[in-house]
Amino acid sequence: MSAAPPPQAFRAFDDTDAYLFREGTHSRLHERLGAHLAADGQGASFAVWAPNATSVSVIGDWNDWNGHADPLAPRADSTGVWKGRCPGARHGQAYKYRITAQGGRVLEKADPLACFAEQPPATASRIWSLDYTWGDAGWMQQRAGRNAADAPVAIYEVHAGSWRRKDGQPMGWRDLAHALADYVASIGFTHIELMPVTEHPFYGSWGYQTTGYFAPTSRYGTPQDFMYFVDHLHQRGIGVLLDWVPSHFPTDPHGLASFDGTHLYEHADPRQGFHPEWNSAIFNYGRNEVRSFLMSSGLFWLDRYHLDGLRVDAVASMLYLDYARQGGSWIPNRHGGRENLEAIQFLQDLNRATYRDHPDTFTVAEESTAWPQVSRPTDMGGLGFGMKWNMGWMHDTLAYMREDPVHRRYHHHRLTFSMVYAFSENFVLPLSHDEVVYGKGSLINKMPGDEWQQFANLRLLLSYMWAHPGKKLLFMGGEFAQRREWTHEGELDWDSLQSERHRGVQHLVGELNRLLRDEPALHELDFSSDGFLWLEPNDHEQSVVAFLRRSRTAGPVLVVCNMTPVPRQNYCVGVPVDGTWTEILNSDARVFGGSGWGNLGAVRASPMRSHGQPHSVCLTLPPLSTLFLKVVADDQQTPGA
Repeated sequence: MSAAPPPQAFRAFDDTDAYLFREGTHSRLHERLGAHLAADGQGASFAVWAPNATSVSVIGDWNDWNGHADPLAPRADSTGVWKGRCPGARHGQAYKYRITAQGGRVLEKADPLACFAEQPPATASRIWSLDYTWGDAGWMQQRAGRNAADAPVAIYEVHAGSWRRKDGQPMGWRDLAHALADYVASIGFTHIELMPVTEHPFYGSWGYQTTGYFAPTSRYGTPQDFMYFVDHLHQRGIGVLLDWVPSHFPTDPHGLASFDGTHLYEHADPRQGFHPEWNSAIFNYGRNEVRSFLMSSGLFWLDRYHLDGLRVDAVASMLYLDYARQGGSWIPNRHGGRENLEAIQFLQDLNRATYRDHPDTFTVAEESTAWPQVSRPTDMGGLGFGMKWNMGWMHDTLAYMREDPVHRRYHHHRLTFSMVYAFSENFVLPLSHDEVVYGKGSLINKMPGDEWQQFANLRLLLSYMWAHPGKKLLFMGGEFAQRREWTHEGELDWDSLQSERHRGVQHLVGELNRLLRDEPALHELDFSSDGFLWLEPNDHEQSVVAFLRRSRTAGPVLVVCNMTPVPRQNYCVGVPVDGTWTEILNSDARVFGGSGWGNLGAVRASPMRSHGQPHSVCLTLPPLSTLFLKVVADDQQTPGA
């Protein structure tokens, strides 16, 4: 075992903590509960919430797992917190709590507040210090601007164990830090989003069945290794988001379920406490101590690991009492409705605490229904998230793109409907892991036509996505058109990049990210209707759409999409500004694997009124393509892509 780093200061759970804990507003339980090394490294203090236990002791490596060697004592109040000191405990040693339930049943549980765990399939917690010397001060000072609503945000979603492997095994955090940072920087993504790295017993759950809400999985290294990972990406100018799962948890015997012999963290009634879709337990958000536990977990990752935000998983399953349930298998709220009032309060409390303590971070809801005001402030009645995944855009757009282009004229509304509600929330446009698993096929394989048309369609989809209002999220492999559906075993099909067409898609994504950063019109007003203007939404016969993206600080960008493989010449679109409109990106350019149709780099506007604008440009629309054009001063003009 490696030598212990210096321990962090520890203050015992006191009366103020007890008050906040029972009130449901404690957001720093990780500083009070769990295992904490003594200042000299000799011994450790332990504290655990088990209000219905008749006895609790700590068993571990130092006492030969003897349940009588290190008993804990209950606090002299009604909090249900047991505490004590184990002089023989040392850094790195494994431990559990031995809990005697009412009736005499003995349970051995991992520490809910543990910051590290044994590597699965072992299930014990480890005593660990979280001391680390950070080198990301520059990023932390500027990240408010990087995470702002008017910033360019393009997120690369990553599963740490299957992005790239080393000698057939998942990379450790330190190796992954360098490889991933180099790659993400070269493609131009502004952030990565990690699928859950909280400790989980079953690798095949991808982290969504969490047992360690304060512990990065030991599969890839120590907590300090994960800190190094975040630190290094920050030093390379890349934000790090965490997919976090407060909606449900597995029922493994060492975990939270029946923790002290009673349904402590979960509801006792399976109509409230059991999730039929995921075969897991549901948190009891009506119990204040559970809300404190979850709130502390969320803020812990922002505090101790400098993470830049949380993507909160399965919010819809938290909001609705009848989620994935048949009639009669759920219990209405006190008003007779299906809204989970306690979960609503928890989400509002979580977001208030997050923006209070870490205002330069952001939270994102994966919410798949039309619940109102998900990304609006809590004092307006909203849930308080910074952003929300736009699942409607994703479903409609993929359904449209699956259609053979000859039939797209009959489905034009799927392409344009998202703009009806595009500014009702602060949206992220997600093409996530959920769209390329379980038989759904990869992005490229969703596209219709022969191989050339499939790649052209994918370039069209990605370019349209980057032009559409909203922040962007793309799951790994989509950026180079991986053919194979994603699996958590193995790594991405990097050999695909030997193909010119796959390299072309990758190059396009890099150029889209560059354009997103360079053009304020493509990001500054993502969440405001002032940033978007339809020019041509109704040309369903030719399956063409045209619109302007606008900014407060720079000129507009014209976007025209031809959703068919038929090139269209002399297609005229109204524009607000006279001058030469330069092609700043053409998804059909040969450098991206396209056919090379276009406008020779630029086109001159004419004083012909059209689409409510005083001028027009008459364009050649390449097949299955997106064009981006803007007026560029003569000394700033660059060749078309």
